[in-house]
Amino acid sequence: MQYQTRPPNDMPPGPQPARPGLGWVILALGVVAVGGMLAYQAGWFSPAPTGTPRPVTPRGDLAEQEQSLIEIFEDASPSVVYITTTEQRFNPWTRQVVEVPRGTGSGFVWDDGGHIITNFHVIQGARMAQVVLHDQSVHRAEFVGASPAHDLAVLRIRPGGRSLREIPLGTSDDLKVGQWAIAIGNPFGLDQTMTTGVISALGRRIPGVGGREIEDVIQTDAAINPGNSGGPLLDSAGRLIGVNTAIHSPTGASAGIGFAVPVDTVNRVVPQLIAEGEYRPPALGVGFNEQHNRAITRQFGLEGVLVLEVEEGSPADEAGLRATEQQPDGTVRWGDVIKQVNDRRIRNGNDLLAAMDRLRPGDTVTLQIHREGEDKELELTLPE
Repeated sequence: MQYQTRPPNDMPPGPQPARPGLGWVILALGVVAVGGMLAYQAGWFSPAPTGTPRPVTPRGDLAEQEQSLIEIFEDASPSVVYITTTEQRFNPWTRQVVEVPRGTGSGFVWDDGGHIITNFHVIQGARMAQVVLHDQSVHRAEFVGASPAHDLAVLRIRPGGRSLREIPLGTSDDLKVGQWAIAIGNPFGLDQTMTTGVISALGRRIPGVGGREIEDVIQTDAAINPGNSGGPLLDSAGRLIGVNTAIHSPTGASAGIGFAVPVDTVNRVVPQLIAEGEYRPPALGVGFNEQHNRAITRQFGLEGVLVLEVEEGSPADEAGLRATEQQPDGTVRWGDVIKQVNDRRIRNGNDLLAAMDRLRPGDTVTLQIHREGEDKELELTLPE
């Protein structure tokens, strides 16, 4: 007898599961592959960090402007010096006079004779000054001469066989607003610092140390800070175009408005300081009083300088300028009013001094004056 087995409850056998086909296998493998790829990108299976530096990307050539600035700095920086000054103070506790640091500033080599140019206010009131050259050698400086009216001073060092490199000289007569301006100095004692900008304006006036205005000053936005005073301002050819001298800032730090004494003034004043120890510009030989001058010329409705005195034998005397005189009847005969020197308009005594400052011995000068209600021209020659 044969027996047939059945599932429990005598249920007939159900359908048998089908075997997976080839398409399902391929689909499953694809899902696994995509999942693995996503997991790898997510960093689940990243290799352990090895600490190997990344390769450097080649930079390529420097930009032409960058290369130009590098060359200017490399050529000019050996000529720029760091100046430190000291002063004497009385110590009430020890009852001794001690020497203490006073200030710092910048300067630059003028010639191979050891002459160093800086601002007068950098060394004003100092007992001693030291000059630190590019090679960090320190040299005691001797005072040669100064012109406070131009905020310029000349020191001299004995370099002891070291060769000194002077900065090429430019001119400030043909400068244009927008030209590059490069300052090198020691702001806040950080030596050999270069900042760049442009010439922002020309023909500015700033007060000099003695109260007289400095004429034709260069304005720049190259950052100038305390310690830059006395350092060079250069053009894009690396030539000296000015001496950094002042900033306009409510905080005492650079606000983008710096001023430099123009190199044409420097080149006129410095040679005389080296030769004679002081600067004496050509003089007309006239006397005036600024306060009195403003009151009288305003009364006449004029601008200019009223001549109060004329020095005997002076260029003004030889040209026939008239001084102010009191007449026998007690009335005053007013002197000539100088309105113009060559092509420069004269509004006050500072203008007259600045106009004469630009002249040299032997120059011929044309004066426009006002005399007794009429304008006249006089010509004179400055003595050599």
